[in-house]
Amino acid sequence: MKKEKVHDRIIRVASDLFYKQGYNSTGINQIIAEADIAIGSLYNHFSSKNDLLQAYLIKEEKDWFEGFENSIANIQEPKEKIIAVIDYRKKLQQSSRFAGCHFIKIISEIGDGNTVVSDFVKKHKDKQKEMIRVIITEYSDKEQLEDSSLMADHIFLLIEGAVVTSTISKKNDSFDQVKKMIKGLLP
Repeated sequence: MKKEKVHDRIIRVASDLFYKQGYNSTGINQIIAEADIAIGSLYNHFSSKNDLLQAYLIKEEKDWFEGFENSIANIQEPKEKIIAVIDYRKKLQQSSRFAGCHFIKIISEIGDGNTVVSDFVKKHKDKQKEMIRVIITEYSDKEQLEDSSLMADHIFLLIEGAVVTSTISKKNDSFDQVKKMIKGLLP
């Protein structure tokens, strides 16, 4: 088994802590202690806690889209791909024990005070919406939807709402409801 690089271990530990207890509640000393590194090692890899936060967001975005691509890799039909988006988000909620979306959590904690972070999160959500838009356009090419762009926006909002609702309720019922709604919207 390959030994984890210090850089990767720092990001892994910081990511776990930022997600579980929040960015503001996570101190550099805790990251250093839990990563089992010297303070100099941290600053050799990251110039600041904010720099580490950006690395966390990049890692989570990469993981998110890789996970999604893997979840639809063998699906051909656009309607089934949309259902797979819902199932993927549901699976993420289950695996996190309903802890919520990394990006929603960080933007709610940081707000617009850090424009690099808020811009990154906005772009990430735009990429998710665009991913849905591409699938819906593919669907519309076969089924002739009246307004595929509006449909993609609706589906994106329904899924995001399901994430928030399941985070609050600690249940996945909202994803099942969204799946039924979308199946009804897509002929």
